[in-house]
Amino acid sequence: MAEIEIINKDNKSVGKTDLPDGIFGIDVRKGLLHEVVHNHLANKRQGTAATKTRGMVSGGGKKPYKQKGTGRARAGSSRSPLWRGGGTVFGPHPRDYSYKLPKKVKWLALNSALSAKLGDGEITIIDDISIKEPKTKSVVGMLASLGLKNNVLIIVPEKNEALELASRNIPRVNVVRVSELNVFTILSHEKLLISKDAVEKMKEVYLG
Repeated sequence: MAEIEIINKDNKSVGKTDLPDGIFGIDVRKGLLHEVVHNHLANKRQGTAATKTRGMVSGGGKKPYKQKGTGRARAGSSRSPLWRGGGTVFGPHPRDYSYKLPKKVKWLALNSALSAKLGDGEITIIDDISIKEPKTKSVVGMLASLGLKNNVLIIVPEKNEALELASRNIPRVNVVRVSELNVFTILSHEKLLISKDAVEKMKEVYLG
């Protein structure tokens, strides 16, 4: 079990907390992380790309010229894929790219991502992250005092409307609840700022 310092908004140590090995201390499996990120991106794909086949292109109902005697290759439609303005052969059509992964795989990958962040020293635990008013400058000032300028993922135990509103105008700074946390979100941010209450929530949800 790893022990990590808890700091306040002024970047001063106010104690320590234990991070369970089951969440933050497992072996990092890069192949598993790649698979889960690929699954996340595939599930987000709209799959709406489409092209028209010869049966969908307008026109071409009349035979363009007689079968014989012209010296040209025979043709039955001016909308053949061989002709300009014709249909497309083997083009993309609407499809569903999503697929499912076992829950156990997702949990293992999530814990692997958190373990990787802790191993790289990219996790900061804060005692209290609440703000009184949803003002962007409050969050900017807090992050600056903590030495976290940008590309930060703030993890909270539950909905924190003021913090979420105040953070949404800051580039590459996002607020996510423990229940919404996923591998892609973790890996797409350089630093993780986790509230002390969020750590307790993780223990309850992930080890429960």
